[in-house]
Amino acid sequence: MGIVPSKGGGMMLQWTQPQWAWLWVPAVLWLVVFHLRTLSDFPPRQRLVSLLVRGIVLTLLIMAVCGPVALRSTSQKMIVFAVDQSESIDEAARETADEYLKDAIEQAKEDDAEVRFLPFDSTPRQLQSNWTAFQEPPAETDSEPASVEVEEETPADVSAIDRVDPGEDEVPAPTPSPTDLDADEAKRMGTDLAAAIQTAVASIPPSRVPRIILMSDGNQTNGDGIAAATDADVPVWTVPLPTRSEPEVQMAAVEAPTQVRQGEPFFVEVVVSSNRDTEGHVDLYRGDIQIGDVDAPAVKIKKGENRFRFQQTLLGQRQETFAARLRDCDDTLLDNNEAQAIVYASGKPRVLLIDSEPDETDSLRWALDEQSIDVDVRPPEGIPSDLSEMQGYECLILSNVPATSMSMRQMDLIRIYVQDLGGGLIMLGGDQAFGLGGYYRTQIEEILPVRSNFEKEREKPSLAMMLVIDKSGSMGGQKIELAKDAAQAAVELLGPKDAIGVIAFDGDSYTVSELRSTSDRGAISDAISTIEASGGTNMYPAMADAYEALLGATAKLKHVILMTDGVSSPGDFQGVAGDMSASRITLSTVALGQGSSEDLLEELAQIGGGRYYFCDDPQSVPQVFAKETVEASKSAINELPFVPQLVRPTSVLDGIELDLSPLLLGYVVTRPKPTAEFILASESGDPLLVWWRYGLGMSVAFTSDAKNRWAGEWMTWPDFGTFWAQIIRHAMRKDDNRGVFVEVERNGNQTRVVMDAVDDNGRFIDEAETRLTVIDPRLKNEKIAMRQTAPGRYEASVETLRRGAYHFDIATNRMDGTSQRSSRGIAVGYPDELRLLPRGDELLRQIASVSGGRYDAPASSITENDDRTARDPVPIWPWLLMAGLVLFIADVAFRRVEML
Repeated sequence: MGIVPSKGGGMMLQWTQPQWAWLWVPAVLWLVVFHLRTLSDFPPRQRLVSLLVRGIVLTLLIMAVCGPVALRSTSQKMIVFAVDQSESIDEAARETADEYLKDAIEQAKEDDAEVRFLPFDSTPRQLQSNWTAFQEPPAETDSEPASVEVEEETPADVSAIDRVDPGEDEVPAPTPSPTDLDADEAKRMGTDLAAAIQTAVASIPPSRVPRIILMSDGNQTNGDGIAAATDADVPVWTVPLPTRSEPEVQMAAVEAPTQVRQGEPFFVEVVVSSNRDTEGHVDLYRGDIQIGDVDAPAVKIKKGENRFRFQQTLLGQRQETFAARLRDCDDTLLDNNEAQAIVYASGKPRVLLIDSEPDETDSLRWALDEQSIDVDVRPPEGIPSDLSEMQGYECLILSNVPATSMSMRQMDLIRIYVQDLGGGLIMLGGDQAFGLGGYYRTQIEEILPVRSNFEKEREKPSLAMMLVIDKSGSMGGQKIELAKDAAQAAVELLGPKDAIGVIAFDGDSYTVSELRSTSDRGAISDAISTIEASGGTNMYPAMADAYEALLGATAKLKHVILMTDGVSSPGDFQGVAGDMSASRITLSTVALGQGSSEDLLEELAQIGGGRYYFCDDPQSVPQVFAKETVEASKSAINELPFVPQLVRPTSVLDGIELDLSPLLLGYVVTRPKPTAEFILASESGDPLLVWWRYGLGMSVAFTSDAKNRWAGEWMTWPDFGTFWAQIIRHAMRKDDNRGVFVEVERNGNQTRVVMDAVDDNGRFIDEAETRLTVIDPRLKNEKIAMRQTAPGRYEASVETLRRGAYHFDIATNRMDGTSQRSSRGIAVGYPDELRLLPRGDELLRQIASVSGGRYDAPASSITENDDRTARDPVPIWPWLLMAGLVLFIADVAFRRVEML
């Protein structure tokens, strides 16, 4: 409840709880009733005096409850020292701050002024009553900290940046990103003067004359210190601290145009700043390749700003990242020695084709080249592992690529590329694609318009399969959970005529679920969920049990999947694998992690006629089990020749004579998803060509291939190139930059995206619905509506705090119903806190001026008096309560003894 002033003059009286004044009403009524009904035979005069005393007692008690305070004028000061502890404050600045604070504290003691200390960087820390010099963090103990704090220990002054002595011949460690820094280090990478001022003002009670001493180098990276000082209504004295004096060279920027044309020469300008004359090497990288001579001599770097220019062109690429790095120079901080820029190039569409056998893709690549589509062919190892690389292509084609060749992160990148950045994805069939590739329940299957699980054809042979799973102690945590998920997914993939059993092993063998029909899926999955990790590793008994279980099975196909992450106790493994092979039981093995018996497991798979898998990442286990299950069932491939059947006419295939197309010799059996567009089918009605829109992008499934195995005759078809070119153009990202000019500009932690749009006649495009999709370095996405700020101009501001590449996709829907897309990006380097900047004297002067403070005042003057006073509240309720008690005793006497 707020303080309500009385209306009297002189010393101000205020009430802290005035709402209790209503108690007067029942008190008066009670006094009157009690007085009229009293049975006392005292004289009327004494009874009247007793009533008056009683009224005064109640009045005093009610006044005490209302919390009266007397506000007396005081000149008692409280001084809050806001001390910059960000990374731009080096050892020399710390010593300067410590010396100033030492003298200021002595002066405050002499003049009886209260002092508090507020360390700050990108955020204010906890207010302290005592100050200790900048120091290394103390060892952890159970004792209380020396300083008096409000909530938590004062963060120790530990540099978040690698330091190196001049002349040290060590290779710099990889640059840490903000996600690699702990919470304290991340906070030190910024200076927020506004937040420091606001927190310091809030920490001073109204009973003290406030004064803030702001100690900083004046280089703020967040907030508006001048606005905060203007609103504070408290004088802010500013004490400038010296800027970094240690030897320092930094990569200030890599400047390049946001967008160029294919083949157009442009300059990449590298800006280097230094606080002294020195020399070093300036290396420019285009992607992962260094430009220029690696052994080139060192260049002269002068004090101040230095610029180095490199002429470049982009041919074939849609996007390229240029990175500049400093090395072998007289330097203190290593974290500010690298900067990047992203350049986009307009030109022919680019497609990335991933194939397990790249040499067999020549026919498709040549056909697309004739259709003005550039194709970059790579093996599965070349699947991009970062979004910047993937953004260089309009479409990604996975041709007979198994899911086991991709990491979970790569699958997530593909999902983001399609869903949020409008990229195209096409999957071609083969014996390593769709269900055969282990895509069941993966993010890629979520994107695709077909399902990898399917109803088996009746004429296909039945399968009996045993899963043999290591449950030793080393499989604890995520490993065993993923193994259980994989086993349960395998159960779901099998048909009703199939049978499956599960054996787990540690030092012994345990039958988790006997070999039984998958029609009882629920009971089998429930049994699998009971597996817990413990014990040692002995896989021989489990292999023998699996072999015995399958011997009596009547299924035409029999298969064992064995998975372990360790080295087993000795046993006749080769013998039982040979027995399986002799009994027409195939054996596949999975080695989980580096500590497993890789050589032994690979040998067992060869003896057992199955396949060997090495999973360095436990998250790939479900894909391996899914792939093995579908492959073992022999049901996912149909290799009967057929002529494609048109199910749904589409303009995408206009001009292509499908009736004259040659035979295809096979395909992978899948099922279309309910909302997908089913375009072509096999003669038996299975999907051949299906597509759908997924998020902003398009996903296409072609269940046959584009190689010699199934499409050998198609490759001689005159419409082969046209067919694939039209499908790819339908699926790929539509980057139409005609009349669109996009600028990306970063200022502090904010990046401004500006798009100017005109039509083919040069007229501004107004009132268009424009949306910006932002993908940050953590692959989190945000959608922002761009607002129109001028004819044909649309703008949005994005917070870019985190280090790494930000990708922007701009989608514009015009009033006439047409749409347009553009992609851009920006690489955010090290924090602004690490930049070499002159001391912010002008900013500190303005803060002092607008707030009525002083700039660079000596420590001896911090307590000097001015005309300001404060109101010191003195509680009155104890005195009122005491007076009420005294009068209450008098009232008791008047009611007991006749006096008048």
